[in-house]
Amino acid sequence: MNAIPTGALFIILLMLVLISGFFSGSETALMSLNRYRMRHLANNGNKAALRTAKLLEQPERLISLILLGNNFVNILASAIATVIALRLMGEPGIAVATGLLTLVILVFAEVTPKTFATRRAEKVAFFASAVYGPLMVATYPLVLAVNWMSQRILNLFKVTSATNSDERLSSEELRTVVNETSGMIPARHRDMLLNILDLGSISVNDIMVPRNEIIGVDLEDPWEDILHQIANSPHSRLLVYRENVDAVVGFVYLRKMLDGLRAGNLTQSYLESVTRTAYFIPEGTSLTVQLLNFQREKRRVGLVVDEYGDIQGLLTIEDILEEIVGEFDTDPQITPPEIQLQPDGAFIVDGTAQIRNLNKALQWNLPSDGPKTLNGIVLEHFENFPEKGAVFHFNNHPMTILEVEDNRVVQVLIDVAENDDEDDEPPTVVANSG
Repeated sequence: MNAIPTGALFIILLMLVLISGFFSGSETALMSLNRYRMRHLANNGNKAALRTAKLLEQPERLISLILLGNNFVNILASAIATVIALRLMGEPGIAVATGLLTLVILVFAEVTPKTFATRRAEKVAFFASAVYGPLMVATYPLVLAVNWMSQRILNLFKVTSATNSDERLSSEELRTVVNETSGMIPARHRDMLLNILDLGSISVNDIMVPRNEIIGVDLEDPWEDILHQIANSPHSRLLVYRENVDAVVGFVYLRKMLDGLRAGNLTQSYLESVTRTAYFIPEGTSLTVQLLNFQREKRRVGLVVDEYGDIQGLLTIEDILEEIVGEFDTDPQITPPEIQLQPDGAFIVDGTAQIRNLNKALQWNLPSDGPKTLNGIVLEHFENFPEKGAVFHFNNHPMTILEVEDNRVVQVLIDVAENDDEDDEPPTVVANSG
């Protein structure tokens, strides 16, 4: 080294600092790279992404290569800086060289390259992968030896390698990722993705039509009444039963009745012949599972039954889809018919109203992990059937029983929460005219 001119040593030192900066910056870029975007690009045939993904399949070897190269360059730079300092200032120059080299490496080989790499992670990582590929092959035995020694030391402390499952995102983590896509994904689409993630935590009991609200055709009724019910039904499918819902026959698709009408064969026997057998859903089934079950069974409607086989309610595939995309209403600001907005800001709510619907329509946060309907909340609170005019508080909302009939609460008056400020505006809803 004594035969090398001082000017040449300065050039070599500058090159070593730049190489050190490359190692430092590329390490940061590769470790902070958006893995999901990289995999997407790789799946689409991007060669740089494919090359980078292959390197990251063995992160331990990649890190060993980077650190091996970075430390070698830094130590060599330190040695050259010492030689230059001795030539120019003698032994006192060693201390000066140490301080100056530390500052130069910190600024130009660490902080600046790493900051740049975090801002241009993809470009830096893809470029670095083209360099590290051949280097990995050339230094394979040395890198393997370093990895072996490192692994032996980690084994002494019982540190195990990360598994593929450690990189999988949980539902809550995926929710965070979706929420952070603000600006990249339209808000409406983002809400739909979040609703899909929620399907697994919602059961069919939460959204089914309760048993007492099921509309169906009773075959024991006069045929004229049945025809009138079919002609005026707002639904495309009707439950068919005898005397009561427990004696269910099946479901009839009203378009089948139109076929009978066109053929002049619209009779009760024809109705029974086109009635499809009922499909039953165990209560507690998650919406994710039930959506797949509907698809597999090629069904669009089913009856929810408890462990004893008793019918608890009715569920359609549209009910599940509404949990994802929202209500199929022409005006989403209109409240459900069971919720009536009063001039003073209070609400008269049917006892059959589901807590989930209340929370959605009024932007409230009533707990829904217990009773599923308002009637259930009232009965749970009083532990009996309350009298008309009884008042209680639920989640800071004063509630007054307006009507009780046939062992159920028919209507409840719900005032705004007591801790709401007087200046707070009520939820933006429009009362139904009907």
